[in-house]
Amino acid sequence: METRPGRRRRPIAVNLLAGSLIGAWAGVSWAVRMRSTTLYKVLAALMVLMAAALVVTHTTALGTLDLPLWAQIPAGVVAGFGIGVVAAIMGVAGGELLIPTIVLLFGEYIKTAGSLSLLISRPTMLVAFARYSRGGSFAVLGANLRFTTVMAAGSVAGAVLGGLLLGVFPNPVLIPALAVILLVSAVKLAHHE
Repeated sequence: METRPGRRRRPIAVNLLAGSLIGAWAGVSWAVRMRSTTLYKVLAALMVLMAAALVVTHTTALGTLDLPLWAQIPAGVVAGFGIGVVAAIMGVAGGELLIPTIVLLFGEYIKTAGSLSLLISRPTMLVAFARYSRGGSFAVLGANLRFTTVMAAGSVAGAVLGGLLLGVFPNPVLIPALAVILLVSAVKLAHHE
């Protein structure tokens, strides 16, 4: 997918950030007020949507919506808001939604979209983190310090191992496997007591 030479990408990031920062704040506000059973069901539904998005974005060629600039701006803010809400509720960075959005709405290359998603997701997660901290939601981490430390170490080790294994598993194997993991997790969450 070709982009215009010399095209400025900062407005894309600012456009999506405008929505995602507000969405992250709102998402945390809703998550902390939800009953646990409702939150489990919302998370399960979001995991099913993520699995579907993963399969669709990796099995179909994404074109662009070719919206005029006046329509791209509000569409970007609305999409950013939705992505911010999902990222905050799920505790993820949102790249799995940001990348296809940047490709579809703004016609960027997939690699450029990946870089832009990093630029957008970090501030979005910082806003969600600040909002969770403000509400005292991290008190449980201090009470379970050993578990938190083991999970953090496992996450870092998993990220390093994933980086080393990059390209080892072909997409036709990896994508369905990740989708199945998301769906199994969704079923377990939906039935969580």
